Amino acid sequence: MSIPLADLATILPELLVVFAACLLFVLDPIMPQAKKDILAWMCVGTLVVCFFVTAVGMGDKTFAFSDLVMVDSYASFWKLLLYVVSGLTILLSIGYLKEERIDLAEFYGFIMLSLTGMMIMVSGSDLLVIYLGIELMSISLYIMAGFKRFEAKSIEASAKYFILGAFSSGLLLYGISLTFGAAGSTRLIDIAAAVAERGLNDPLVLIALMLIIAGFAFKVAAVPFHMWTPDVYQGSPTTVTAFMAVASKAASFAAFLRVLLEGFGGVKPNWSGLILGMCVLTLILGNIVAIVQNNIKRMLAYSSIAHAGYALIGVVVAGWMGTGAGVASAGVTSIMLYLAIYSFMTIGAFAMVAILRRGGLEGEELDDFTGLAKRHKGAAFLMMLFMVSLAGIPPTAGFIGKFYLFMAAVNAGLTWLAVVGLVFAAVSAFYYLRVVMVMYMREPSSEQEGETRLALSPTATVVLAFAVAGVVVLGVYPGPLVSVATSSAIPLP
Repeated sequence: MSIPLADLATILPELLVVFAACLLFVLDPIMPQAKKDILAWMCVGTLVVCFFVTAVGMGDKTFAFSDLVMVDSYASFWKLLLYVVSGLTILLSIGYLKEERIDLAEFYGFIMLSLTGMMIMVSGSDLLVIYLGIELMSISLYIMAGFKRFEAKSIEASAKYFILGAFSSGLLLYGISLTFGAAGSTRLIDIAAAVAERGLNDPLVLIALMLIIAGFAFKVAAVPFHMWTPDVYQGSPTTVTAFMAVASKAASFAAFLRVLLEGFGGVKPNWSGLILGMCVLTLILGNIVAIVQNNIKRMLAYSSIAHAGYALIGVVVAGWMGTGAGVASAGVTSIMLYLAIYSFMTIGAFAMVAILRRGGLEGEELDDFTGLAKRHKGAAFLMMLFMVSLAGIPPTAGFIGKFYLFMAAVNAGLTWLAVVGLVFAAVSAFYYLRVVMVMYMREPSSEQEGETRLALSPTATVVLAFAVAGVVVLGVYPGPLVSVATSSAIPLP
């Protein structure tokens, strides 16, 4: 049976990314080591093409493969963000892999395969399609987490991620199977119809919903399914950590929102309260535990958990009963805006960790930043900029992201939740500004003065330039991004 050309045209960006990944794996063994950077640039070029293809068709809504795949403005928004994040990760990795003696071109192939899974997730209109996308994304990330095969902590990170990831996938798949038993289908539109017919108190629907929420909560690192995050973030290569902290979180939230709103929108009273409790616990644990971390990557891991809590505020608003469609839609918009801004400042922070070298080792410890302002004024300023933005201090983009989330909560009648978020945003300022204090208010040791250097490649400079531009420009002029996010939000009844 032939596949209609219209269906293939709908998933053209996915096909281009997969083709680039396969071509890379074919060319890698036969290409001289000195020329393998060409493969990385081939992947970047493919992403640029995909960006323009997706941007041109962004206003359209099309279905493909018997309505299993849907490409609309919502999916296109997330794809555009994922292209940018993946491209920046590849550029940052070109120099980083050489520094870490893991300069293997297959690394870029796994990024492309993981990106393919994410693209399938955000375009899936069927639970099994979304699950397949999650597995393709996750398996690639398991491999990338253990890319430093000569370091025990990297192997440990990969093993922990794989074991706990397999457990969460089992929960998700079990929830999908129960959903099929209740609805007779795994398509979101059929699930919505079945849920509306069976009502709010059907035990099969509720159990399926809880299992699906648990599976997605693991992917977004929400409490109590966060336990993998610190060890995996610390043990993985830094560019991999940046990629999973930004790209996998964005794709998981995108799919999570679509499943909840388009599939289980009829049982909002059942899941909005559950998400609310998860949101508060995630804010508390992420911010409190981050305070005592002396390893920058572990601190950013707990920071990532906390930011998942902030994003969950938008999920709560989107599902809160009694709010109008406009307010609920503002909750979706605030998540899209927040995660786009979060991408720039997080990639920037991890880029600074990757390029800071001390005695040939990465600058992972807080002490590695001691007196950085006296050793590298530019590096200290950039790190300060990213820390201030992550803390949500104006006029950086981080403030804009939090402002829209908190205002969405206030407009939904959840003022107390906005206050909780504001309190823990103030708590987060302690551990972010602690890094700034160490850089500017402590003297470097004699050893640091002699050994510290920046592993700053031309491509890493480009990544930092993009990150700084995102943090600064979106902080003072967020209008275009807000407009795009508003027009791309999932339409709610």
